[in-house]
Amino acid sequence: MADWEDLHAFSVVLRTGSLSAAARFLGVTQPTMRRRLDALEQSVGAPLFVRSQTGLTPTDAARELGRHTGVMAVAAEAFSRAASADGTAVEGVVRITASDVVGAEVLPAVLVPLRAAHPGLIVELDLANRTQDLTRQEADIAVRMVRPAQAALIARRIGTVPLGLFAHRSYLRIAGVPASHADLAHHTLIGPDRETTYLDFVAGHGLHLRRDNFSIRTDSQLAQLSAIRSGLGIGICQVALGRRDRDLVHLMPQVFRPDMETWVVMHEDLRRVRRIRAVFDHLVEALQGYVRCAE
Repeated sequence: MADWEDLHAFSVVLRTGSLSAAARFLGVTQPTMRRRLDALEQSVGAPLFVRSQTGLTPTDAARELGRHTGVMAVAAEAFSRAASADGTAVEGVVRITASDVVGAEVLPAVLVPLRAAHPGLIVELDLANRTQDLTRQEADIAVRMVRPAQAALIARRIGTVPLGLFAHRSYLRIAGVPASHADLAHHTLIGPDRETTYLDFVAGHGLHLRRDNFSIRTDSQLAQLSAIRSGLGIGICQVALGRRDRDLVHLMPQVFRPDMETWVVMHEDLRRVRRIRAVFDHLVEALQGYVRCAE
């Protein structure tokens, strides 16, 4: 039977792609990581990685094993968070998942007063545009832009976050200011690379675009926002974020202003864990204030 430390080491190497990165993540030496991988390969009786110029390439056996160790790693991390503090204390680890732009642009300021009031809190931010599964305890709390469907979740609707078309003044000085949707065909547009739900969403609000319409393509909302701020072209961002930069211009606000529902969500089993409930309640109140600022 394989040792959990060996399995955990394997799971991290599979995720990071190299011994050195995995060693840094786990806080151990690279030789220790190598010994753990060697022990696991001996246990399963098959090689798990092939060395290449880009790092370690997993074998078919590694990919199959990774399906199981991934589930184990999520469970182990959830156990560590649950054991990190007394359930009645506002201290210990709380893991929050959110989109990259919300996690980088909205949550840091929201967390300042929370950490000031409860310095024993350790906050983990998991920034991903895919929806993490709270029922599997991949995170404790989620900030979502879609209504949660699972029955085992507690969800508070924050309100709607308005979106808009924005461009930097430097771009508009050169390219001109569009006055209609049709004018956008003559501009540099910033948008998704592979994310099709984005196109469906904007089409539902009258802006019909295809991937070919975008000259700057990335599925990272944070990268799209950075491209807008840099003057690369016209893109969509949250109105509250656009207003923070005096050099960004809100284009055609009366023509295109869709709203995204926003929710704060946690598993119902965590409602009595004081630190998680404290973070949940704080996020609800603070994000409601953020939404009101954009109205």
